[in-house]
Amino acid sequence: MIASKEKISHLSHLQCWQCHRCYPADRVISTATCEKCGNNILLNMYENLSGVTQQDIDIKTRSMWRYFSMLPVFDKKNIVSLGEGFTPILSLERLAKNIGLERLLVKDESSNPTGSFKARGMSMAVSKAKELGIARCIVPTAGNAGGALSAYCAKAGMEAVVVMPEHTPAVFKKECLLYGAKLVLVNGLISDCAKRVAQLNQDNEYFDMSTLKEPYRLEGKKTMGYEIAEQMDWKLPDIIFYPTGGGTGLIGMWKAFNEMVEMGWIPPRLPRMIAVQVENCKPIVETWLGNQENCKRYSGKATIANGLAVPHPFGEGMIIATLKESQGKPMSVSDEEITSSLREIAKEEGILMAPEGAALLTALKKSLLENSVSQNETVLLLNTGSGYKYLEGLN
Repeated sequence: MIASKEKISHLSHLQCWQCHRCYPADRVISTATCEKCGNNILLNMYENLSGVTQQDIDIKTRSMWRYFSMLPVFDKKNIVSLGEGFTPILSLERLAKNIGLERLLVKDESSNPTGSFKARGMSMAVSKAKELGIARCIVPTAGNAGGALSAYCAKAGMEAVVVMPEHTPAVFKKECLLYGAKLVLVNGLISDCAKRVAQLNQDNEYFDMSTLKEPYRLEGKKTMGYEIAEQMDWKLPDIIFYPTGGGTGLIGMWKAFNEMVEMGWIPPRLPRMIAVQVENCKPIVETWLGNQENCKRYSGKATIANGLAVPHPFGEGMIIATLKESQGKPMSVSDEEITSSLREIAKEEGILMAPEGAALLTALKKSLLENSVSQNETVLLLNTGSGYKYLEGLN
């Protein structure tokens, strides 16, 4: 149960994404299927939004927790924070000029604790786990999520088990061990790691932090949407390019935008969302094009962009719904194109992006050639992490 009865946030209940069945907000929800439709994705829903204003932002807090009133933790004493969020939006003026775009921006998540945006989701999920009295967590990961869970569990005094592909670069493995997590290696992709997590957690001994199989990581990721709006003076970009593996950030930002529209913080003109995948693993693209009914039988391969090697994204339905609602689309690029873009961004702008983030530049260039992006539109790239962890894999 909740550690304190004082309710500070506006969280009202949890709700099934598919059938909208409601569940109480003060219970442990972990890989629990909806009793009505069997869907696993439960969303945090908030009440009395009309009474929440921009003045409710805690401007003294220089982290994602400045938006506490729109987050699911009830008592601030349960927050487990390492200073995540409130990352900069930078102008890519040289690249914009090179490709003929008037305004090109990047939301750079590399300054987050553990070097990626995964810190947001894990800070939120571990904070809520603490509030609910949970002490042991487990996660399948392609790399960054494992490091983030390990760090936040260390901060909270919790136990962490991380299940990771064997081929993951050594730096991701070392950081988990340094934070005191138990590391389990699997021959395969993150989908194979998820199967191993299910085996290890047959007795529900751990709180499963798998992407979208718990309802709290999404709430941490949605703070990127709130920050983009606030940092751009409540005027959103025309287009957002987002590297999409599990898709939690894409879905989370879209949720944030719609919450802000409901509260009257921003007008209802929202960005087109472009989901960028890699040629070696592009299940969303294949489903979007009608080449498969869904991703359940899709077979992916490893890629330099570890975070995009997600062959069976659990939130596929919500990802596609977001793309349709925003009038966006999915795209894919090759490993070779990612490496080329990573080098170009570093040389032109002095930013060493993660391969997942670098993939966005290639996708943007293709969009300009296809005339699906206009030169006078404001484009924002969402760089999910630091490229320093990936250096050993670059040729």
